[in-house]
Amino acid sequence: QLKLVDSGGGLVQAGESLRLSCAASGFTSDNYVIGWFRQVPGKEREGVSCISRNHGSTFYTDSVKGRFTLSRDNAKNTVYLQMNSLKPEDTAVYYCAARVAYPYCSGNFFEYDYWGQGTQVTVSS
Repeated sequence: QLKLVDSGGGLVQAGESLRLSCAASGFTSDNYVIGWFRQVPGKEREGVSCISRNHGSTFYTDSVKGRFTLSRDNAKNTVYLQMNSLKPEDTAVYYCAARVAYPYCSGNFFEYDYWGQGTQVTVSS
């Protein structure tokens, strides 16, 4: 079975950093993309970033550009989201997701096929 496990969230103060991980397993093809989304109560799930597993192309939403960086370790089938200079408004549950059937980055959560369980990121002021 295809599975994503996301981890690395926690409680930090504004200006500090966190590194989230998304470990993928059970995929029959290497051709997929990993997106990161975040959600807070009362708001829509927001696309944060995306990386192509094979091509390495990355995309970021404007609010995190210059602060968040995606990377991948294909040998470990793991994607990392390095989050620097965190702000209180970054507080959310962060999810990684895989898009397999049509492996191109998208900011729309409903276009992704598989999801991690979510990891809480809390940034205090």
